[in-house]
Amino acid sequence: MKLFLSLFTTADGLIALAATLVALALALGFHLFFRRMLAQSALNEQIPPPPAPPRPTPD
Repeated sequence: MKLFLSLFTTADGLIALAATLVALALALGFHLFFRRMLAQSALNEQIPPPPAPPRPTPD
């Protein structure tokens, strides 16, 4: 109980708590960013390029 009290009431405890929260937020942000980029690149590889437009015929 004394550990939780010192975690939330002392400057050192608050700094440690803030650093832990920032590290968790960065880990989550990087995970979501890389997951989104990998999904986007996989989607770009699966879609074939559009066909060329037909050439106009001379009349």
